[in-house]
Amino acid sequence: MSQARTLNSTDLRRVLDYVATRKHSARNRCALLLTHYAGMRVGEVAALRICDVLNDSGSIKDEIRLKPDQTKGKYARTVYINARMQKELAQYIKCLRITDASKPLFYTQKRAGFSANTLAQYFFFLYKKSGFENCSSHSGRRSFLTGLANKGTAIHILKSLAGHRNISTTASYLYSSPTQLKAAVELV
Repeated sequence: MSQARTLNSTDLRRVLDYVATRKHSARNRCALLLTHYAGMRVGEVAALRICDVLNDSGSIKDEIRLKPDQTKGKYARTVYINARMQKELAQYIKCLRITDASKPLFYTQKRAGFSANTLAQYFFFLYKKSGFENCSSHSGRRSFLTGLANKGTAIHILKSLAGHRNISTTASYLYSSPTQLKAAVELV
């Protein structure tokens, strides 16, 4: 099986433009961007509760602490939220009528949260309807890690940000284009 396609900022803009035309655009935009801006797995996004992203004061946290039952490997981990993602979360939170912060962050029509599988299917069709083939729920995560690697972020930092236990797992996420390889040899 081939790896999920990575998206550049222009590609992501195209997907977000499509999201803006659809129902539940604030919810869907925020959920998708957590994979692109924070490198979260789709299952982690689906498992988020309102209290995971909100401080007691009502402000957006800059770190999300995921409990073992919210992660793929059943290991607690911290997800760092940059300023841009904090703004996205704040915009989305404004759309919610919060009565119970322990409820899922991303509601469905039945007001229950998404399952990881349902959200993965949603992302797959979202990318497809935006005109992108070979994309999956992992495209955001791969784009996040590849983008940071292209900016010179050390692989051990990427490993921590991804929540990987082995650096070889992180390495398998990274995409090297012929342009990048040509630029690298010019550094010699």
